[in-house]
Amino acid sequence: MTDTRIPPAIQQFVDATNRGDSAAFVEAFADDAYLNDWGREFHGRDGVASWNDTDNIGRNAHFDVHGIVAGRKPDQYLLTVTVSGEGYNGPGTFTFDLRDGLIARFLIA
Repeated sequence: MTDTRIPPAIQQFVDATNRGDSAAFVEAFADDAYLNDWGREFHGRDGVASWNDTDNIGRNAHFDVHGIVAGRKPDQYLLTVTVSGEGYNGPGTFTFDLRDGLIARFLIA
């Protein structure tokens, strides 16, 4: 897709999910992070942890990464994945906005 390197926080997001490490997953996010999963909104690390429990590691999600491209804004990235597990299974594109090396905004749409 491109030779853009996956930023460390996004790599941590993927790796923590794939190994089932909820603490490391939540630590990839800023304290005031915003997560939007098809219109369902979650705020802060507590919100991220809640979403993780119900929709991500709590559903044994696994991400196979296909590529990453820079978004239209600075520190924005679009990650193309295939998701498998006990929830959604199929292709997707995740949008990440980073701030200070952490995920400040994560969008699934």
